[in-house]
Amino acid sequence: MHYRSFKGTSVAEIGLGTWQLGSSEWGSVGEEEALSILQSYVEQGGNFIDTADIYGMGLSEKTIGSFLDQLETDRKIHVATKLGRREDNGYGWPQNFSYKTMREHVESSLRNLGLSQLFLDQFHCIPQEELEKGDVFNHFRKLQEEGLIKHWGASVETTEEALICLEQEGIASLQIIFNLFRQHLADEIFEKAAEKDVALIVRVPLASGMLTGKFDKNTTFPKGDHRNFNADGEAFNVGETFSGIQFDKGLELVRKTEQIMPDKEMPQLALRWILDHPQVTTIIPGATKREHVISNTSASSLDPIPSETHKELRELYDKEIRPNIRGRY
Repeated sequence: MHYRSFKGTSVAEIGLGTWQLGSSEWGSVGEEEALSILQSYVEQGGNFIDTADIYGMGLSEKTIGSFLDQLETDRKIHVATKLGRREDNGYGWPQNFSYKTMREHVESSLRNLGLSQLFLDQFHCIPQEELEKGDVFNHFRKLQEEGLIKHWGASVETTEEALICLEQEGIASLQIIFNLFRQHLADEIFEKAAEKDVALIVRVPLASGMLTGKFDKNTTFPKGDHRNFNADGEAFNVGETFSGIQFDKGLELVRKTEQIMPDKEMPQLALRWILDHPQVTTIIPGATKREHVISNTSASSLDPIPSETHKELRELYDKEIRPNIRGRY
């Protein structure tokens, strides 16, 4: 595993996303399997785990907390979580964006994780108008001053939202969708993020599994899996599912991508392509099995993809992929 700097802290360039460990919107992942996934990630040299308070309404955070409590290692594991989308117990928009509610949600995450301070807390794709108003950033600054969080950042859906956040003093990170099906962000925000020393956390790196190359026209997903119920953006931004590409079209575009790629496993190459962008700090692919973790983390040891291949992949993106992206981006 190779590491990159997050505001002076070395974090694994392949992190672990844990939406799946909430056992909601991806099907069910049992506790034993979830703990095995976390253990496998640490064994591969990983030290950056991303979660959110709504993944299974705290289940993902609690599972990570249980894992950390029994973990036998001197290595520091850095946990990032997110807030802003809870709707339980009378929460919701816009009340989630008051200082009082944000503090309650930070304290809830701390209890779930068994921590006294969060390494990173992030806005979880909150409305652009809240980012424009700016009060929420002041709330994070206050929580940071109080010692509840070490760093704060934002997970965003669009380039416009990312640029708004990059103007905020003290922001540590941006979490973005960036992959072979969403390449243009490198042109629009990477240089500015680097200038401001803002870490880039890449989510949906395999386009919800599409870029593994393992799906075909006969692939189906369980009723509770977002790749079923949100395939066309029925529940939330369609960009979170297959990066906004319609499923059948995605299959076609993956085959064209594979024809350009070197003769290696597609999942690792898709992650390696992201790592070839030096402004990226860490990638957070998810996993429902420990073998997924081993596959994903192995991308860190691959050689960079040749520049000519990068050029061909960008040409395919501009000509055939980007015109097929749906939703806000």
